[in-house]
Amino acid sequence: MSWSSFYHTASRVFHEYPSWSKSVVVCTIISGGGLAAYSDTRSAYSDNGDQFPKKKVVVLGTGWAGTSFVKSMKNSSYDIHVVSPRNYFAFTPLLPSVTCGTVEARSIVEPIRNISRKSGLDVQFSEAECYKIDPKNNKVYCRASHDKKLGGTEEFSLDYDYLVIAMGARSNTFNTPGVEEHAYFLKEVEDAQRIRHKVINLFERASLPCVPVEEKKRLLSFVIVGGGPTGVEFAAELYDFVHEDLSKLYPSLKDHVKITLLEAGYHILNMFDKRITEFAEEKFKRDGIDVKLGSMVVKVGEKEISSKERGSGEVATLPHGMVVWSTGIGARPEVVDFMKQLGQINRRALVTDEWLRVEGCDNIYALGDCATINQRKVMEDIAVIFSKADKENTGMLDLKEFQNVVGDIIERYPQVDIYLKSQMKDMASLLSKSQESPTTVVDIEYFKQALSKVDSQMKNLPATAQVAAQQGTYLADCFNRMELCERYPEGPLRFRGTGRHRFRAFRYKHFGQFAPLGGEQTAAQLPGDWVSIGHSSQWLWYSVYASKQVSWRTKALVIADWGRRFLFGRDSSQI
Repeated sequence: MSWSSFYHTASRVFHEYPSWSKSVVVCTIISGGGLAAYSDTRSAYSDNGDQFPKKKVVVLGTGWAGTSFVKSMKNSSYDIHVVSPRNYFAFTPLLPSVTCGTVEARSIVEPIRNISRKSGLDVQFSEAECYKIDPKNNKVYCRASHDKKLGGTEEFSLDYDYLVIAMGARSNTFNTPGVEEHAYFLKEVEDAQRIRHKVINLFERASLPCVPVEEKKRLLSFVIVGGGPTGVEFAAELYDFVHEDLSKLYPSLKDHVKITLLEAGYHILNMFDKRITEFAEEKFKRDGIDVKLGSMVVKVGEKEISSKERGSGEVATLPHGMVVWSTGIGARPEVVDFMKQLGQINRRALVTDEWLRVEGCDNIYALGDCATINQRKVMEDIAVIFSKADKENTGMLDLKEFQNVVGDIIERYPQVDIYLKSQMKDMASLLSKSQESPTTVVDIEYFKQALSKVDSQMKNLPATAQVAAQQGTYLADCFNRMELCERYPEGPLRFRGTGRHRFRAFRYKHFGQFAPLGGEQTAAQLPGDWVSIGHSSQWLWYSVYASKQVSWRTKALVIADWGRRFLFGRDSSQI
């Protein structure tokens, strides 16, 4: 921004808010330059000195989305109340490392009160679970998550002006018989700890002299269902744990261990580049991890798991000592109940608009795994877009007229930008191509033809920590600038209305993804089609994951755990 434009913007704001000029303090320090600071008195007081009531913001959840929102809030004109059954934030990408003792559970969690205290705002926290949302009366109903231990029922309700739903999701069982009773999940810290205890228990039981060989093989048969990043990383961690640590402690059991990975699709890590997928499958084959592709689990028993081959339809049965289920996510019961209230039936998650606002609710937002953005299609608004661009109402649109609104179109419909980058260079090419002539004057029919394939570029965002964290930061930024953007909207044109939207729509920026494959080797896929596989990528993984820890305490603990593992190996004690 140039100094002239900054001056004009600042001047306009100060004329609009005369009370701000009273609160400007300029401190000039000769040796160090100047420092200008101002206090937004309007956030708490009116022009005549009356105090404004603070808006109440209730945040449900302390996962990536909820924690990022709380961390990024800077505006003191809100009363923020966080409700979650967990009083901590967990760095979930390291959960597979916790299952085998590579990293300790305490090292990847940070108390939510520590995080909120560092934000500088007065944030209240209640360790409870929300069991009902009442959008008509702006209330949420909660019950204490520790009532079972206390032997009582402690329930309460909270009023809100704004509600932020960031409750995450649960593991999706696809109604497969026996999964809830006999399988282990890997979504929470407690899940990782249960898996760790189970693995050690199985080795201890198999080492007993009274256990026959066939039973030893069954006990040490580990089946992982799901070939996504979590399932693959757990399989790799378990393989390293067995062959680097447990084989030294239980030498007679090494040959009885079998790790099987079941994937219903035809490749593991199918969201990664083909080069990574092929390398991972080949590495697992070399390591002796049995990868069964096209195998859909139909039943999980106490000692056996049954799967159907997609090609032949044959049902195969495998004995197991433990099954780890990692096949995707589904909505939580509380969210499903809320979706029914809104009429969002048969949807996998809460539907929001591009500003993360729940459809049908003006003051409720949903982020992270519990929500999905319903990106509006260009073809639904094609007539109003053309009308907005055709200011002279000639029924024809030239390149200059279109360029006046192209920025708003790309901002409102990101699939247009994706289409342009993948198919052609600029908007002039788009219009010329539609008419197959050098002229760039088109009518609405040619305009429709030019944009007819744009909506094919629409894709749902993945349910990852990276997406949730960016959504939390984005929404907090909107809340921080709510009053200013009410006066000076910065979003795209309202094609179905007048004026502009208050904020720019949420845009996800992908920074890459990792897939640890064991043996100190990691696959990395970064923007720009940059793929790296091997030991160098493992050190990049260490650097990124250490830097992304939420506090200096967890950074130090995680790095110390990695160092301890290098020096002394993983701990197999039962505590």
